[in-house]
Amino acid sequence: MSLASEAEDAARAYAQWQEAVAGVLAKSRRVDPAELGPEPQRLLATTTYDDVAVAPLYGVRDERPEAPLPGSFPFVRGGSATRDVNTGWLVSARFGDTAGDVNERILDALENGVSALWLRVGADGIAIADLPAALDKVLFDLAPVTLDAGADTAAAAAALYALLDARTDVADRGAVRLHLGAAPLTSAFSGRADVTVAQAVELAHAAADRAETVRALTVDGTAFHNAGAADAEELGAAVAAGLEYLRELTGSRQSAARALGQIEFRLAATDDQFQTIAKFRAGRQLWARIAQVVGAADAGHAPQHAVTSAAMMTQRDPWVNMLRTTLAAFGAGIGGADAVTVLPFDTALPTGALGVSEAFSARIARNTQLLLLEESNLGRVLDPAAGSWYVEELTAQIAAKAWEFFQQIEAAGGYRAALDDGLIGERIAATRARRDSDIAHRRTAVTGVNEFPNLAEAPLPAETAGADVARYAAAFEALRNRSDVHLAVHGTRPRALLAPLGPIAEHNIRTTFAANLLASGGIETVNPGPLSVDDDSIAAAVRDSGATVAVVCGTDKRYGEQAAAAVTALRGAGIGTVLLAGPERAVSETTGAERPDGFLTAKIDAIAALTDLLTTLGA
Repeated sequence: MSLASEAEDAARAYAQWQEAVAGVLAKSRRVDPAELGPEPQRLLATTTYDDVAVAPLYGVRDERPEAPLPGSFPFVRGGSATRDVNTGWLVSARFGDTAGDVNERILDALENGVSALWLRVGADGIAIADLPAALDKVLFDLAPVTLDAGADTAAAAAALYALLDARTDVADRGAVRLHLGAAPLTSAFSGRADVTVAQAVELAHAAADRAETVRALTVDGTAFHNAGAADAEELGAAVAAGLEYLRELTGSRQSAARALGQIEFRLAATDDQFQTIAKFRAGRQLWARIAQVVGAADAGHAPQHAVTSAAMMTQRDPWVNMLRTTLAAFGAGIGGADAVTVLPFDTALPTGALGVSEAFSARIARNTQLLLLEESNLGRVLDPAAGSWYVEELTAQIAAKAWEFFQQIEAAGGYRAALDDGLIGERIAATRARRDSDIAHRRTAVTGVNEFPNLAEAPLPAETAGADVARYAAAFEALRNRSDVHLAVHGTRPRALLAPLGPIAEHNIRTTFAANLLASGGIETVNPGPLSVDDDSIAAAVRDSGATVAVVCGTDKRYGEQAAAAVTALRGAGIGTVLLAGPERAVSETTGAERPDGFLTAKIDAIAALTDLLTTLGA
């Protein structure tokens, strides 16, 4: 078969698929297929917060030229061609956030699969004077160390150097990898204390002169992510901050290649696995382009440290976080991250709130990666997503959107100027508002929070963790907190009565919807089963429930016949607020006291509606 014939067959098959799509969509929308236009499949596309369109199907028509092999510019497929496939990425764990014997926990973690250490050092972590004790018996050439010391970074680096200089058991100093974690530019965005840029530059100069492999500067993209940034926005701002460091270093006394060797990136990994895969691939491509422009393309790979998103973590039904972090670790590993830190599943809660030990939470976080690496063998192939039409296209689109944002920052005068005039903050705040709206309207599901909530969960203590993170679930969880307070004061949760009309087959969809919606705001529902407007069953249900709010549930047809009578009966029985599960048009001809006080549909702002309802219920 000739290439021309193959192309014709592919085009014919694609056209047939388009016709099939048009037929299904036309039937569901009750329109003629011709009304859907020449590309009906576009109606099935979804759009990310970076305005990247994700098609419903990818095929050979979306094929892009194959990228160079791992270890080659532009490093889309990975920074190393010789990564140990028996090890895969580095399994990183964080220490120093809580009290206790840090050294004991570190050694236990290293013996059980951790291969990189991330240490919180300083006033809120390991005391600088205690670093030698914390790192006792640690083999530095086997376990890279990353510092998170904020304003104490210079002192912590000096202590770490002194410790290394005193060690005589390191045969190959070049095999020792250290990351000092100085991040003044991204800390300026998040409001975190850090060293000055000038101090960071001096740290980088000193690091470059060490025999060990030391990177002094971290571009912490999680600062943008935690504030609400989308993936391309996180990358664009991170690349702009990285370029600012590069300018500072080359403007003093370092060559471009030597300066590039002082920079690493920390990026968030979310439970959207394909977005995460593409994001890390795109991040390497973007930084490689910067290196190429400054004349050091071969030095264009900066290590990527993936951290599972703190913003996606929930306080309610936190066990689901184990699934979220598994997907995030999978995406980061497949996307080529050099090291991955999985946050404990209860990281959004105060220590001990769930009654499980820190050791348990840390073990689950560690084993999440070990299962992916050692049982699923995900580290044995470099860039396994390569060649996927979807992943390659998504990588390219995220890279293009990130570069566009980066260029806007550059046009504003560079990272610091764009930060000062609010460009970066305003852009990220707008994205956060869009996401918050989607979650509030339940267009975006947060399992266990705005979908499938569990009201039987024990009340939680007051929030003391993650206050600097724009967590996706926070608004719904604030409603649940109000419910907890009501439970503590009155012995019961805020309650609403469901008033089902017609047989179960008719009302079940809407009673389920209403119960799930109200539970997401901490409101318990009572379902007495089918009620009739022709007897006293409604009055009896109101009396038995003790509720002052009711939700009428049934079909639109049933509403036309019985909603007015049901509302009248509910009000007569003492219900103060009557809602209807369904659209307003279902009772468009009903007026006065027979008309419901509000309508619960899938399109409402659930946060606003539930806030008002809790107030009505005295919570």
